Amino acid sequence: MEFGFWNLEFIRLWTLPVLKLCHYLSDQIMTKHLKYPFTRDQVRSLSVGDRVMLSGRIFTGRDRLHRFLAEGGQSPVDLKAGAIYHCGPVVIRQRGRWTVRAAGPTTSIREESYMPEIIRRHGLAVIIGKGGMGEGTRAACAKHGCVYLHAVGGAAQVLADKVERIGGVHFMKSFGSAEAMWELIVKDFPALVTMDALGRSLHERIAAESDRNLRKLMK
Repeated sequence: MEFGFWNLEFIRLWTLPVLKLCHYLSDQIMTKHLKYPFTRDQVRSLSVGDRVMLSGRIFTGRDRLHRFLAEGGQSPVDLKAGAIYHCGPVVIRQRGRWTVRAAGPTTSIREESYMPEIIRRHGLAVIIGKGGMGEGTRAACAKHGCVYLHAVGGAAQVLADKVERIGGVHFMKSFGSAEAMWELIVKDFPALVTMDALGRSLHERIAAESDRNLRKLMK
């Protein structure tokens, strides 16, 4: 067999683990409902592969907020038993109130250097984003009781529809709109558990299986 990047056998072996991940999104998987505050019992009950719906208050955060909090900055809200959503929402002011137009996740790995300290310092219970995170975050989740939830990328408007209202905004002047800390009041916000409080990581499983398949193909 001649090897080439677009060889069908290569594509089959490389994408098979990803297709297995898609199985977790099937309608046959039971959905667990989480409500803010996200208590230790709620978080500890979750396992890698669980599909969840979140309701209540979640807080957005991007690079500037994570750096600020990790370096000892004071959070304007209590993050204990709370959730940080890696998101820079598109928000407009209409008729005296904020309206969310788009609320898709941003890539989480950018916050890897900050996340373990934020989990430890603030008692964070839930992280929401896309793409997964690294070993530091996985270990912090296991040690302190936190989970990472993977939100659907490319569905910013659909996820915006899950936001019932804006509860407040912080650091608007200092960080700007996209980097500000928005309080989103959500209902049935969908996500998938890909790192749980026992330290298990679906991202690691998929990467390992993909690597094994590629090595078989290269022999």
